[in-house]
Amino acid sequence: MPQVTRFGVSLEDGLLRSFDRSIAEMGYANRSEAIRDLIRDHLVQRKVSKGNEEIIGIASLVYDHRTHRLGDILADMQHKAKVAINASLHIHLDEHNCLEVIVIRGEAQKVHEVAGKLIATKGVENGKLVTTTAEIPKG
Repeated sequence: MPQVTRFGVSLEDGLLRSFDRSIAEMGYANRSEAIRDLIRDHLVQRKVSKGNEEIIGIASLVYDHRTHRLGDILADMQHKAKVAINASLHIHLDEHNCLEVIVIRGEAQKVHEVAGKLIATKGVENGKLVTTTAEIPKG
């Protein structure tokens, strides 16, 4: 079992109360667990921003399917991508709007580039890239 180190953190009372309310709503048993998760997330985000690190990205795109050939354009971009497109999920949100969720794996720089191009495609109303890595810091 890894050695555990205790350390102190100084916070303003209001900030600590807000943090305690937030982590209680999320179901954390104590501050230590919440802070460990915040630190792990910080380390993951640093890792996924590096150019040559292998990462996984989840790109979500919302678009109006009536936009001329947009579905074909997005599919073509995925086929030509220089990264692995591991999965793609298409959901009909309503009569006109679709949600496309695309799982992209590869070097961080390339994943960001491909997702950026997909999101910036004319006709995409809203898009977001969420990144992670399989190598989560354990401590």
